[in-house]
Amino acid sequence: MTTLFTNARLIDPARDSDAPGWVLVRDGVIAAFGDGDASETAEDTIDCGGKCLAPGIVDIGVKVCEPGERHKESYKTAGLAAAAGGVTTMVTRPDTLPAIDTPEVLEFVERRANEAAPVNVVPMAALTKGREGKEMTEIGFLMDAGAIAFTDCDHVVTNNKVLSRAMTYARANGALVMSHPQDPILSAGAAANASKFAALRGLPAVSPMAERMGLDRDLALVEMTGVKYHADQITAARALPALERAKKNGFDVTAGTSIHHLTLNELDVADYRTFFKIKPPLRAETDRLALVEAVKSGLIDIICSMHTPQDEESKRLPFEEAASGAVALETLLPAAMQLYQNGDLTLPQLFKAMALNPANRLGLTSGRIEQDAPADFVLFDPDAPFILDRFKLQSKSKNTPFDGAKMQGKVLATYVAGKAVYRRD
Repeated sequence: MTTLFTNARLIDPARDSDAPGWVLVRDGVIAAFGDGDASETAEDTIDCGGKCLAPGIVDIGVKVCEPGERHKESYKTAGLAAAAGGVTTMVTRPDTLPAIDTPEVLEFVERRANEAAPVNVVPMAALTKGREGKEMTEIGFLMDAGAIAFTDCDHVVTNNKVLSRAMTYARANGALVMSHPQDPILSAGAAANASKFAALRGLPAVSPMAERMGLDRDLALVEMTGVKYHADQITAARALPALERAKKNGFDVTAGTSIHHLTLNELDVADYRTFFKIKPPLRAETDRLALVEAVKSGLIDIICSMHTPQDEESKRLPFEEAASGAVALETLLPAAMQLYQNGDLTLPQLFKAMALNPANRLGLTSGRIEQDAPADFVLFDPDAPFILDRFKLQSKSKNTPFDGAKMQGKVLATYVAGKAVYRRD
């Protein structure tokens, strides 16, 4: 079966290209592509109508609440949300109940994901048993079972001996370790970024230095062990110099940030709106601008949704007591379009951070427009305006900070292996 995508505005992050083009798909992979009008023929032709055709988003750090909290999000609802948001590969977190820390649990997750989700699902596993930071998991067996990376998520491993041993073993197996840079003592109980604003609001806060200190510790252990390392979220300008030094010194280090930290700031919590409570907390506007520049320069490699579903009961509480997190699979692309519309980042730069770089870091062949790469695409209109209604989101949980926001950028269709898994009505 061959399908020709024609009359497209082709977004190619590998070539930093945004130009009219076409793509020919054969048996689920890209057979050919080019600029201008297509000279190829196919059994099926899809006219993109001059809209943007880009590699499907590879979203690192998606929480799907199976097992344990299926009432918040299931693989079916997360998969539908991903498809509606142009996410063709979800890289899922192991912070479930119980944690994904054994091959048996990992195999259950993979089976459920393959049964229920219309998009690709690639699982990560816990770095330590129960994410308790006491004993490392069986990294080799988990890799054999399909784990693509190892992380304890926001449970920071405080025992440096345990973490160094886990990193050493991960290096021996060629495994990627993903960490949450944060000093857990300084950040305990924090609900906001430390500033005059948080003090006036009476909110318990954490200094950005807690992130810097956590990253410095991690990078020292990276230097000691030589492990492949990814910082899940860099949110503070003070952490950027340490990251830059590590890269210049040749360490195998990458870093990500969430779309919320690129598009929102600490002032957004002014009315104690708990949908804006995330972890790490929203930072100052100067931090946000520094992060945008870091993505532009390539210092920060990856933009992710950090999709974290929370039910109404855990959010409808006083701000400091409410659960942290926001759903973002469907809002990642339209929120990213804010950066494009403002002239901060080009579309190829955005899709390099949202598709190509995460795929490269994880050793996936997706996230690019190249011959023999998977035909995973998102077709979208970057200029289409809409007002977000959280109750229309596909996710079971509706905790988005963008509820009622005026946004631009509609996903028109999402394709996995050349087949449509979502089409806008």
